[in-house]
Amino acid sequence: MTESMERRGEHNTAETAGDIGVNGDTTDNGGTTGDTTDEGIGSPTGNSDINNDTAGNSNDNDRIDRTQRRQIGRQIAALAIPTFGQLIADPLFVLIDTAVVGHIGRTALAGLSIGSTVILTAAGLCNFLAYGTTSSVGKLMGAGHRRRGFQAGMDGMWLAFIIGMVVSALLFGFATPICIAMGASGEVLTQAVSYLRAVIFGLPGMLLVYAANGIFRGLEKVRITLVAAVAGAVFNTALDFLFVFGFGWGVAGSGLATFAAQWFMGIFLTVPVLRWARQCGASLKPRLSGIGSVAGDGIPLFVRTLALRVCMVATVVLATHMGTAVLAGYQAVNSSWNFVLNMLDAIGISGQALVAVEIGAGHRRRAKGLTSIAARAGLWGGIAIGVALLAFGALSAPLFSPDPQVQVLIRAGIVVVAVILPLSGWMWALDGILIGAGDYTYLAVTCLTITGVYLPAVLMLGWAQSRWHLDGTVSMVLLWAVFGAVFIGGRSIANGLRTRTDQWIHQISQ
Repeated sequence: MTESMERRGEHNTAETAGDIGVNGDTTDNGGTTGDTTDEGIGSPTGNSDINNDTAGNSNDNDRIDRTQRRQIGRQIAALAIPTFGQLIADPLFVLIDTAVVGHIGRTALAGLSIGSTVILTAAGLCNFLAYGTTSSVGKLMGAGHRRRGFQAGMDGMWLAFIIGMVVSALLFGFATPICIAMGASGEVLTQAVSYLRAVIFGLPGMLLVYAANGIFRGLEKVRITLVAAVAGAVFNTALDFLFVFGFGWGVAGSGLATFAAQWFMGIFLTVPVLRWARQCGASLKPRLSGIGSVAGDGIPLFVRTLALRVCMVATVVLATHMGTAVLAGYQAVNSSWNFVLNMLDAIGISGQALVAVEIGAGHRRRAKGLTSIAARAGLWGGIAIGVALLAFGALSAPLFSPDPQVQVLIRAGIVVVAVILPLSGWMWALDGILIGAGDYTYLAVTCLTITGVYLPAVLMLGWAQSRWHLDGTVSMVLLWAVFGAVFIGGRSIANGLRTRTDQWIHQISQ
């Protein structure tokens, strides 16, 4: 124990000296007290109650009483609401596009389903930009190293921009073969490529949003991300109606509206990051070592997300082979699913922030108690959202398509999604906590395993549909039922088994 403390002391001394050498002063290493008074840059504001409780409660055997449970529930809600705003941007844009394009026709809606799946997959694979930046910025800010915290954030921003530009160029050039590989043909292919090429260069803007969100989470200043999401949604909706119905640009107009909204949000969040980084003395220039470090830390999360996205793409490909009507209905249901899923993810992210405090303080029993509270919050959140989604599906199907057949399929799919949402909420809460604990390798391995089970299940469903020519409604129900049973069910088992042990706690406490 003494040797470990001495090593930490040597490390901190060297770190302090390094900062003095870079800055010429000691302000960057001034300690937590100096940072908490700097409201304009990086004051921790979100967890004061739980920190006070932890500070006065050093006994690891202490349990969380009923009053504390209610307090923690309120803290989760207070963090989850603005966090939800920073998560919904891309799915909300696609949901708006779906509602508008659905009134052009089922072919346009089917093309949007293919094109939006490509862009959401590309963006989703880069969510490590938010998770990784949150961790690095939060740790450095907590240690009082503001300049280095913002420097880490700037490295993430540069990586986001570089990845966005490279991926956008590749997807623009290979848009047609990619959409063909996903099963699009004929007029659906034309619509899919048109949407994808119109929206794709908005990806760098959205990835900047991801990296900036990580910085704001690390600073515990998440309200600005909610403002950005609301403003972006309003801007996207206005441009959607103008470009699609006013100018008559069709599905390409919808893509251009989303392109503009993505860059609007990216600039909206990047400007304050640049201003605060400059105030702290961080370099705004790209640093290859820093960019490489952020990229390396994100590899396990990238593998995890890649496995999950393969499952989602496989589902879209199967829907494509079930017919245009099923694909159009699937797009509406999937857009709704992506939207409500971010509500559940916001609960998970809020829970992981509170659990990390207790793990860092060595209070493992309390950390597991908080994990249980967060999981129940996800469960009850899933129940509440599922009930709301049932009502939404019954009333909103005409908003997505005037086609009566597509409306029936939308209602059928939403019923299945609503049923699996409680389990989804419980699973996603645990998923967020494991990410916060740094248990990336376990998540990557389990997601790869589940993908290996899910893909054969999708192939079997496709074979059954072509063998017995299943009705469109039956196909839609089975499509989402297999997704819920294998994809959600499998991940629930994996996450539940992991959190019953203490191994995930050791990932961050070592």
